[in-house]
Amino acid sequence: MAGHSKWAQIKRTKAVKDAKRGANFAQCSREIIMAAKLGGGDPEGNFRLRTAITRAKAAGVPNDNIKRAIEKGIGVGGADQLEDLSYEGYGPGGVAIFIEAMTDNRNRTAGDIRSYFNKYQGNLGSDGCVAWIFEQKGLIRVTQTSHSEEALFEHALEAGATDFSANPDEDGFDIFTEPLALNAVAQALTEAGISVDSAEVTRIPQNTAKVDSEAIAKPLLKLMDAIESHDDVQHVYANFEMDEALLAKLEQQ
Repeated sequence: MAGHSKWAQIKRTKAVKDAKRGANFAQCSREIIMAAKLGGGDPEGNFRLRTAITRAKAAGVPNDNIKRAIEKGIGVGGADQLEDLSYEGYGPGGVAIFIEAMTDNRNRTAGDIRSYFNKYQGNLGSDGCVAWIFEQKGLIRVTQTSHSEEALFEHALEAGATDFSANPDEDGFDIFTEPLALNAVAQALTEAGISVDSAEVTRIPQNTAKVDSEAIAKPLLKLMDAIESHDDVQHVYANFEMDEALLAKLEQQ
């Protein structure tokens, strides 16, 4: 299994900061809608929904908003006509970028995304131009467990996981599944007494692009931040690797 790119690591750190300062309510609500739409409105049996609700509460989203988002996801309460869209393109240095969005106005969203690519030295491409680089997988993160690594590995495989690895950036493990098996595997781990920190469908880059120039890294990170900050964008995936020293230098600017 190819490892996560540098953007995946940055997003984990960014998610913590976003939760502390209050992430965008619209993005949180859309993630709940999508999770409920795909896996049902019961968080006990839908780990993606449970994770989305946890993130929303950490960001300060009111319970009434969360309830309405779940109802929209399952088609109750006059839901807006939201549609799932994806965008693909290349950032500075030829970095592949895949975007998942949920919108009620595809022209608005497409125009905004295109403007970000143009502003920050990238190119919005056609469908399929980079999708082949990113393999869709279920990802279950276990950050604390009383089980040994060997026992956890055995439980994961018995539950139907396809891969298992220690997470080098956090004190825990990453368990990979086929997308449709995510909920079943997460439920089986929970029943085995293993605390599941998060469960979501993600995209894993099968190859990476090395970014070692500040001239490329600076506009690339600005592009990624601009895309992620858009209300309609749910997830952004990129395949770049970046030296820690260069990243630290840019964060100080």
